[in-house]
Amino acid sequence: MKIIKLQTLRGPNYWSIHRHKLIEMWLDLEEMNEVYSNEVPEFYEGLVEILPSLEEHFCSPGHRGGFLKRVKQGTLMGHVIEHVALELQTLAGMRVKFGRARSTSQTGIYRVIFEYRHEVAGRYAAKAALRLVENIIDRGYYPHKELKLDLEDLRKLKAETSLGLTTESILKEAEARKIPWTELPARGIVQLGYGIHQRRIVAAQTCNTSLLGTELACDKEGTITMLREANLPVPKGTVIYRFRQLENAIAEIGFPIVIKPLDGNHGRGITLNINSWRDAEDAYDLAKSESKSGGVLVERYYRGRDFRVLVVNGKVVAVAERVPAHVIGDGKSTIAELVAKVNQDPRRGDGHENVLTRITIDEHSEQLLAQQKLTVNSIPEKGEICYLKATANLSTGGTASDRTTEIHPQNIWIAQRAARIIGLDIAGIDITSPEISRPLTEVDGVIVEVNAAPGLRMHLQPSEGTPRNVAAPILDMLYPPDRPQQIPIIAVTGTNGKTTTTRLIAHIFRQTKKTVGYTTTDGTYIGEFLAEPGDNTGPQSAQLILQDPSVEIAVLETARGGILRSGLAFSHCDVGVVLNVSEDHLGLHNINTLEDMAHVKSVIAEATNPDGFVVLNADDPLVAAMAKSDRVKAQVTYFSMDRWNPIIWEHIQNGGVAAVYDDGYIIFLSGEDVIQVEQAVNIPLTLGGKAPFMIANALAASLAAYVQGVSLENISTALRTFRASVEQTPGRMNLINRDNFHVLLDYAHNPAGYQALGQFVENWSTGKRIGVIGAPGDRRDQDLHKLGVLAAQIFDQVIIKEDADNRGRKYGEVAALIAEGISQTNPDFPYEIILNEQIAIETALIKATEHSLVVILPDKVDRALDLLKQPILVNQ
Repeated sequence: MKIIKLQTLRGPNYWSIHRHKLIEMWLDLEEMNEVYSNEVPEFYEGLVEILPSLEEHFCSPGHRGGFLKRVKQGTLMGHVIEHVALELQTLAGMRVKFGRARSTSQTGIYRVIFEYRHEVAGRYAAKAALRLVENIIDRGYYPHKELKLDLEDLRKLKAETSLGLTTESILKEAEARKIPWTELPARGIVQLGYGIHQRRIVAAQTCNTSLLGTELACDKEGTITMLREANLPVPKGTVIYRFRQLENAIAEIGFPIVIKPLDGNHGRGITLNINSWRDAEDAYDLAKSESKSGGVLVERYYRGRDFRVLVVNGKVVAVAERVPAHVIGDGKSTIAELVAKVNQDPRRGDGHENVLTRITIDEHSEQLLAQQKLTVNSIPEKGEICYLKATANLSTGGTASDRTTEIHPQNIWIAQRAARIIGLDIAGIDITSPEISRPLTEVDGVIVEVNAAPGLRMHLQPSEGTPRNVAAPILDMLYPPDRPQQIPIIAVTGTNGKTTTTRLIAHIFRQTKKTVGYTTTDGTYIGEFLAEPGDNTGPQSAQLILQDPSVEIAVLETARGGILRSGLAFSHCDVGVVLNVSEDHLGLHNINTLEDMAHVKSVIAEATNPDGFVVLNADDPLVAAMAKSDRVKAQVTYFSMDRWNPIIWEHIQNGGVAAVYDDGYIIFLSGEDVIQVEQAVNIPLTLGGKAPFMIANALAASLAAYVQGVSLENISTALRTFRASVEQTPGRMNLINRDNFHVLLDYAHNPAGYQALGQFVENWSTGKRIGVIGAPGDRRDQDLHKLGVLAAQIFDQVIIKEDADNRGRKYGEVAALIAEGISQTNPDFPYEIILNEQIAIETALIKATEHSLVVILPDKVDRALDLLKQPILVNQ
């Protein structure tokens, strides 16, 4: 077996609207095609032996052990690999459950879909699952050492790509509030919301966090000095930069002392309760090695308990007491053995990956044990507490107990004042005091540090006491009740008309004086400016819009390819527009029927917010049927070229909203209200009302804006000022006057597009009709053939050219298939094949006579436009 390709889905997709993170593996079963698991000797036994936890997989039987029952009875290897990929991730600490295995139209090729938590780990699991299954097929087993290495690699990938518990807690709270989030390319930075309403975080730092406040918090001496000047309780201390200054500092302060780096963090390089010159020398060396600036802070040591007070937006939201890493004797185990037992706690992990951190024994641990007259091989008495770290940081193995309800009101005031003085929106105030329930001034308590970007895990999941959802006040600060969380997102999909409709919607919203960002097949735009040229209808281009802080409204053309390759760029949209579903791109990505294509397009309808609106084409049965899906939660609206369409009639009777074309007008129907919006002949896009498909696009765009609250005046103004011009809709029904004949540039490239184009040509042209036609090479033979049939019906003469990129076809093959369709329709029809597009266009222009209409369907619109600016060549 072999993996043909791996695709990573990151948003609502073909397989699931709610499960965004999916790996889609295209798997060639090769010689294992149609070989079932019960036909492979010892396969079941080998699989159960290496992964007994597969017993927990329900699968289609719907009960524990259901999947293994399927394996025993016989199932295909694609299905097995799906479950193994899920289980490998789960065993590595990334619990995932969703999966699918589906055959394709290609013999032996399967699509295996499974969930992931971390993308790199998911892709690794795909390959590891294949390797594991192949080993069992070939050898009857998979070595346990290999599984151990796989799981170690997966855990490492998880640790390398994890955002950390602090960030993840904020994101969990954001998801509960339906605030979307996006991990940005800059490591660790996460964007909440979209566009102008976005906020950014890095752990417990936000876009509101003061740089000056953060720098001051990192300057231990500066922090203490500022707090001392404010008459807050802080330890007496001094900063030294050279070893020879240490003696004078100790003489000034007196033992016991604390020595720590001037600009360290996470408790690194700190030594507490120093009572001798020799210990002070070692502590100085340690602090110096951890100091970025070379400065070392020497302070008086205050006896007491270690408290962390979390201040968010000027308010104390949680208090924790921290205890340094320690073990408690049982009277029979050595300290090293006790540490190993403590580290078996499933809550402990490496670094910040889990609620607690594993305890490590280093030289400083050994020094601290020596102060307690112990070694790692000592067997402490039962109940004896042996400390292994001097500081109480969770990152060094410490534990935490919640003390939020115990803090004295005066201490709350002191902590809040300290955060304000340093200038932090989120601050961790470290306090040493015998008690937190009495004022610091009464018990000789002090503020020893103010921390920017404090860790939250001690409050979220304390070892003892009540967990505090401290992410909630952070989100309250970033998004107060009167502040919007998101921008309106309008997503447009369909086979034809997407670009024109997207551009028209954007033009309508621009009348509201808001900054509109939109994506199309000919570029990404923010306001009036082109931000990125190209065919930009996938999620990456949509992200460019959603991540721009100036964008107030997003209008996103959303093509089939991006949905299938990566899913949507957004979790939900406010308006989902589905224009039509017709024959195009069939046979690609295993989308073989119109029903398959409708399923792809329906992703937009299903991803529309329940309080949003879907705009559906009532004249297209496949689109109209989406309204009946229980997966579509939004309010349904329709547009139609026929006011008396039964779907429209029933919808209006039930209190719905619709846009229809009737008696030359675009009309909104809402209950008994009939609202005339604009006459088609006044809408330049419709070319005097002679382009029915453009009227349909105008209906959809107007309705999408109307349900978003845009005024009728703004909609009407936009319709009257939007033209099918090179400037506003390049390559879409651009009618150009060439002295005594006209040229029409359009993007028609599929049968439905040709039929719509034919309607206009029939309505508009009175002279000779010349077509310069072609099509993308990745379309099916029958589709290319049909284009030839339609061309012979629309035009009087045809020149067949080819695109620069034939997408895998041989040179001339596309033209030959189109020509076959022409000849089949009319053997005497005048056509010629000129593969070079430039020469084909020049030839058509030369052949044009008075009142002719030359229709050009170019590969590259800009190149065709440049050519049309040149004088007509004389036929040599």
